[in-house]
Amino acid sequence: MKNQIKRVLMGAVMVLCVAQALAQPTLPFPSKPVRIIVPFAPGGTSDSLARLLGQKLSDTWGQPVLVENKAGADGNVGAEYVARSPADGYTLMLLDIGTLTMAPVFYSKLNFDPQKDFSPVMLIQFSPHALVVTNSLAVKNVADVVAFSKANPGKLNFAASNNSARLAGAQFQLATGTDMLQIPYKGAGAAMTAVIGGEANITLNGLFIASPHIKGGKVKPVAVASQKRMPSVPEIPTLIELGVPNFVTGSWQGLLAPAGTPREVVSKLNTDVAKVLAAPEMTQRLVEQGAEVIASSPEEFGKLLREQTTTFLGVAKAGNIKPE
Repeated sequence: MKNQIKRVLMGAVMVLCVAQALAQPTLPFPSKPVRIIVPFAPGGTSDSLARLLGQKLSDTWGQPVLVENKAGADGNVGAEYVARSPADGYTLMLLDIGTLTMAPVFYSKLNFDPQKDFSPVMLIQFSPHALVVTNSLAVKNVADVVAFSKANPGKLNFAASNNSARLAGAQFQLATGTDMLQIPYKGAGAAMTAVIGGEANITLNGLFIASPHIKGGKVKPVAVASQKRMPSVPEIPTLIELGVPNFVTGSWQGLLAPAGTPREVVSKLNTDVAKVLAAPEMTQRLVEQGAEVIASSPEEFGKLLREQTTTFLGVAKAGNIKPE
């Protein structure tokens, strides 16, 4: 009997030790290079932000932070890759959260679950969409765009860089009664290049990417899709003040890890990224480029993901957008 009790007690001690070991990170984080996967082509908002943030985090951690582009299927290729990666914090994803919240709108079959396969780390920033037109198009404002489109149905080519821009374009057409032909491009950078070169007439693109081209006179800005005018471009009116009610769309950049990543690692990632974003030179740089720094908690980010998925499904239903 004593031996049995002894074995039971030893077993209980072993279970407790294992539980304690699992509850604690086995190594200080990070103890090796960290990868940030961007599921889009180079040149877009997510890519630019990932490289800027990666450099600062590398300085903070004393470890290399490598940015890798894994584009394809509106970000789904990169998202699936991260969803299947080890849940240890060493493979992260920085993306426009429209990739996850809009995936159910445009794709009937996904090889990952946008709601279950990721651990939200932080909503980093919001960059409202800027409605810009090619310089060769004889319009000066939103009223001109609407009038031209109604007089020439289907003649305006809208450069859609991703699901977010595609849905925002559909939302704009519904709100204004316009008719534009959407042309898909592989990334925000490619869409902006098309508008600059006159290959496409108009686009809704993140102000973070559009701002340098606006200030350089390469495109004509007609509005921003924010609640209030942006400090970086105060001369550009909002779509709301121009009579398009409740039109707030844009590029929300967030950082995620694979589902199951230890809570302690997610917390450290959130804390360290928040410190980088709080640095005055970092905040100033992002604001000057048309971004609003958010730096949310993981819980706040997860809530937004759920809410936006519901919202976009509703917009898709109203616009009769069917998943493929």
